[in-house]
Amino acid sequence: MSLLEVTDLQTEFATRDGVLRAVQGVSLALERGQVLGLVGESGSGKSVTGFSILGLVDPPGRIAGGSVRFDGQQLVGAPEEALRALRGRRIAMVFQDPMMTLNPVLSVETQMVETVLAHEKVSRQAARARAVDALGRVGIASPGERLAQYPHQFSGGMRQRVAIAIALLHSPELIIADEPTTALDVTVQGQILYEMQKLVREVGSAVIWITHDLAVIAGLADRVAVMYAGRIVEEGAVADVLDAPAHPYTRGLLDSVPANNAGGGRLNQIPGMTPSLLELAPGCAFRERCRYAAERCAGMPELSAVGVRRVRCHFPLTAAAAVA
Repeated sequence: MSLLEVTDLQTEFATRDGVLRAVQGVSLALERGQVLGLVGESGSGKSVTGFSILGLVDPPGRIAGGSVRFDGQQLVGAPEEALRALRGRRIAMVFQDPMMTLNPVLSVETQMVETVLAHEKVSRQAARARAVDALGRVGIASPGERLAQYPHQFSGGMRQRVAIAIALLHSPELIIADEPTTALDVTVQGQILYEMQKLVREVGSAVIWITHDLAVIAGLADRVAVMYAGRIVEEGAVADVLDAPAHPYTRGLLDSVPANNAGGGRLNQIPGMTPSLLELAPGCAFRERCRYAAERCAGMPELSAVGVRRVRCHFPLTAAAAVA
């Protein structure tokens, strides 16, 4: 049995203009010790997928359907008390904005120590020692002294490191990381990625790493799922998907990476804009931007097996199919 099994997850938001379907039929499976990269443009639904797994979608949003099982336990519709017992201890989330984790009026020591004591019966001294160790692991100098400070006394990047340290306190079985290194410089980003890999290797934690940075996914993840307009359009092993993408959207993402463009030339880009999730026409949502689109694309393709991966496309790229 997989540690995490997401089946046909659907999340929607009621707005004045209608129902916005942010996540439409997402299905994922994650094993212990596995890192899954969840990638896509802004507005593709990847962050909402992470919030939905943890039951953190507040009104006017709601999970409209589907199933989320963590270690066999159904999370969709579970009592809030049961979800709170899991969050922080067995499942942790690192938000893109660290102030979604940190309380501005409490010292870092209070927040980290209370996080430990909320889930474990240990002495306050032992909890403080664990907090000092966690801060040191994410590259904060003089962690014992910094514990006494408040979030406003840290830079944005340092606050993000504190938020990541809090997530690592209990060596959780599952970590959902929503672009946690966006505000960090390259050196610190590498340090955080190393700590995540170490946690996966030593503890067997599973990680869902939500990002738009394909370079990070290439070095960190085992598998990658590409999202577009609320749906997964391609999913498979990192090497397979990044070396020979089967979906035209994945190909477009890779072609737009600056390192893949000739120096001095114009950057490649995917034409057009991401469609509004309020006004999605029937069929493939990518077809208006796709050079391979045909009449058949007016019908929604299934997420079907192409070799050793899954692809939602009527015309998967033949080179990828041959490699797979």
